[in-house]
This record gives sequence, structure tokens and C-alpha cells, in this order.
Amino acid sequence: MLDNYIPVLLHVVVAIGFATVAMLANLVLGRHGKRNPTKDTVYECGMVPEQAGQPRFSVKFYLVAMLFILFDIEIVFMYPWAVIFQEFVARLGTTILWSMLSFVLILLFGYVYAIKKGALDWSR
Repeated sequence: MLDNYIPVLLHVVVAIGFATVAMLANLVLGRHGKRNPTKDTVYECGMVPEQAGQPRFSVKFYLVAMLFILFDIEIVFMYPWAVIFQEFVARLGTTILWSMLSFVLILLFGYVYAIKKGALDWSR
């Protein structure tokens, strides 16, 4: 049984080892350059920029995107459940129904929380 986890453990060890070696190499080999106002100016194709960069986006755009992903994942979990629902009801009774209702209820509480926090209020 534990033999099945050895590849996963090896993968985790290699990932942590690579990250550690990369960070140590950056500390040892990286140069600490001197900063001055000329180096910190914006450089765009050899020309001095005529206007400021792109305007900053409101955090609301990212928040709505994260909420969309969250509720999109809910649908991804619900589709296979709906496909096999009748088979499982015959074998397990209503256990599968209550498990999905609890899942939807938790997400509903999250949705109500997001609305109360003003995550979807565009006028603010």
C-alpha cells in the first residue's frame, strides 16, 4: 500500500529540492546591481514613452473572475454526479442526494457571504 506513495513522495522531494537549489543559485550567482534614477526610468523600444502605462484595473474584476471560477468548478462537480445519480440511488439510497445538497449548501453560504461583503456591488 505504501509503495504506491513512493513516486508521489519522490516527486515532492525533487520539486522542493529544485526550488531550493534555484533560490540558492540566485543568491550566490546573482549580481546586486546599483540602482539609479536613469536605470529606473521606463524604457520602451529606445523611445521615451509619450504617455503613462495602462490604467490600473479594479480589484473587482479579479474578484469576480475568482467567484466565476469557484462556481464554475461547482458545475464541473455536479455534472458527473447528475449523470450517475440514478445508479447510486439504487445502491446507496439517498446518501448521494444529501452529500450533494450539503455541497451546494456550503457554496450557497459562500455566495451569500460574497454578496454581503459587496463582492458583486459594482457601484462601490
